[in-house]
Amino acid sequence: MKPKTILGISAYYHDSAACIVRDGAIIAAAQEERFSRKKHDERFPRNAVQFVLKQAGCTIADLDAVIFYDKPFLKFNRLLETYLSFAPKGFTSFVRAMPVWLSDKLWLSDIIAKELQYDGTILFTEHHEAHAASAFFPSPFERAAIVTVDGVGEYAATSIALGEKNRVTILEEQHFPHSLGLLYSAFTYFTGFKVNSGEYKVMGLAPYGVPRFAETIKRYLLDLRDDGSFRMNMEYFNYAAGLTMTNDRFVALFEGPPRSPESPLTQREMDLAASVQSVTEEVMMKIVRHAKEVTGERNLCLAGGVALNCVANGKILRSGLFESIWIQPAAGDAGGALGAALTAHYHYFRNERTVSAADSQSGSYLGTEYSDDKIERMLQGSKNPYRKFNGSEALCKETASLLAKGKVIGWFQGRMEFGPRALGNRSILGDARSPEMQKMMNLKIKFRESFRPFAPSVLSEHVAEWFDLPSDSPYMLLVADVLPRHRKEMESGENAVKGLAQLDRVRSAVPAVTHIDYSARVQTVHQDTNPLYHQLISEFNALTGCPVIVNTSFNVRGEPIVESPEDALRCFLRTEMDILVMGNLLLRKEDQPAVQEMTDWRKEYELD
Repeated sequence: MKPKTILGISAYYHDSAACIVRDGAIIAAAQEERFSRKKHDERFPRNAVQFVLKQAGCTIADLDAVIFYDKPFLKFNRLLETYLSFAPKGFTSFVRAMPVWLSDKLWLSDIIAKELQYDGTILFTEHHEAHAASAFFPSPFERAAIVTVDGVGEYAATSIALGEKNRVTILEEQHFPHSLGLLYSAFTYFTGFKVNSGEYKVMGLAPYGVPRFAETIKRYLLDLRDDGSFRMNMEYFNYAAGLTMTNDRFVALFEGPPRSPESPLTQREMDLAASVQSVTEEVMMKIVRHAKEVTGERNLCLAGGVALNCVANGKILRSGLFESIWIQPAAGDAGGALGAALTAHYHYFRNERTVSAADSQSGSYLGTEYSDDKIERMLQGSKNPYRKFNGSEALCKETASLLAKGKVIGWFQGRMEFGPRALGNRSILGDARSPEMQKMMNLKIKFRESFRPFAPSVLSEHVAEWFDLPSDSPYMLLVADVLPRHRKEMESGENAVKGLAQLDRVRSAVPAVTHIDYSARVQTVHQDTNPLYHQLISEFNALTGCPVIVNTSFNVRGEPIVESPEDALRCFLRTEMDILVMGNLLLRKEDQPAVQEMTDWRKEYELD
């Protein structure tokens, strides 16, 4: 029987993406935003589809099925039911939403066929089924409990499923509007950040605050039960049928109106962030504890946007409820494309599943790749001076030396990551030992809020020497504490520094990656999944005695992570980055001509 080739698609809400699966193997996956350069692009993923087909060496005609990560008619039913239950309150929102649904979203089979020029099998899976599949099927588990928590799919906002061999079975669901993801997004909106992209800012802000509103949230906003289910008091929210997340009752409860975007942060916002983070962690612990009781499984898989809350993930891991945890790296809607494709492979085509000791996500290095030759031709065309290295050893030694001297380095290598995290192929790197590195990278390179922490990349064989982490964390989805022996004591009591002034305190031997509560969002780097990145950090360790470096995504605020050499060069030239390394080529900022308007060299030099 010939191997089945399946295209999975997510689109039209946020973070559209495409994925190709052949005979159960994930060949390629990418978000549309990386190609279109529109952050969280929700449009049909034309560019991502073109890439994954090319990577798989096939055409549309070679596909055995195309599958979408949602069931639009179910979602439309939920939308109508919601508007009817809140009528006439939601009329304005209803009028805005209907034209899009009636012209596009309800007719997805026709749209997919037309966009792809495809006349084959088109399938649909439920949203939470796609999420659950994305978490279980690539995992290294024969069996596992699966918990999906997000804003909302068709109806479900939380689900518990059982994964067994080649099957995912949804066991329990909690439905919209009672959504932990939307509760967190309501506070994201109220603290002045953008919904569906600013939630991680709330998580980063939380340690600066005190959870003094946590009991208020639990008393007025949600009725939380021991099994993790809850009912939200919709008298305080506007998202079900309105145009904002919260209303005047919410304003009265939390000491004033929402913070205006870009205005100064106050202690109130920090306390609000700490409070909703605390409640989220409590709810998540109750949900996974109930999942353990319902399934009896010793392994846990997590997916959905809330699974990107790495602080909550770390607490779940340390609780010891489950022996092992695996979290989908693209846990949000982009990962739905991957989950949908795997659902078709196992559920629709009924293929058997073979499980290996390692997961089958290949480090999530599933995106585009550019050869050294293509990169060099682009640089010759743009007339940007560079130095070429022969072999990875010399390149890594030189780059490690520059890192140790405090240089900030753009690192563009291999296949692009799938998911929101840069994992060492589209990264900006720095010396974790530097007390100035966090603030400097935030303000001069990333152009983002100074309070935002950076993640450490640490050699997997040395992680236990630096962090309290009882597990590998290759996808940067677990928060762990810096070990006490590397910490520096801070003032306490009346002498303790409050608010954002805490940024100026050196908290550990690796201050650039140590948050104010001594935590860090750890990425363990493994030689078998990313040998070049492992080699670079090994050279840095040999030079400095420190196996930890700063790793942040290769982009500036408001832009997606870079996809192409052109993107990387533009970002390098327009920030205060010192060095750019692409493939075996190294560029120094002081050698470059003045910033210029950049043409599309990919077309000119056939860098497709």
